[in-house]
Amino acid sequence: MSEEFKPIVRLCSVDLDGNKQVVYSLKRIKGIGINIATAICRKIGIDYKKKLGYLSEAELKRLEEALTKIHEYGLKSYLFNRPRDPSTGKDLHLIGSELLIKVKMDIELMKKIRCWKGIRHMYGLKVRGQRTRTTGRTGLTVGVTRRRK
Repeated sequence: MSEEFKPIVRLCSVDLDGNKQVVYSLKRIKGIGINIATAICRKIGIDYKKKLGYLSEAELKRLEEALTKIHEYGLKSYLFNRPRDPSTGKDLHLIGSELLIKVKMDIELMKKIRCWKGIRHMYGLKVRGQRTRTTGRTGLTVGVTRRRK
């Protein structure tokens, strides 16, 4: 291990492991997956197979700037986690707490307009069409009671 190696790197207010490759370390940030991390690294010219702890301060600064403004780097819209945002109409990619807040706002909107998914969210049931006869039971419905012999 050399002197410039950093075992823990802080990017986008998340502590990342410096011993892992850049792509796999970035995966720990909410809203960043392997594909988007690889695309960003290629776009800004960072070797994505390099260990994150060996990146220089300039490279880390470029990487953090790119992560906060992903939608400005000319990537394809199918990589974004919020294409055609309902409120703005633009292709956005949100990370971290912004993503969590936006998802909660979406769920609250669905509850407010009382659409099918909103009603399922309100009652704490499965939302995406899964079967509920045997799974997802809570409370008194858990398990099977037998008659005494």
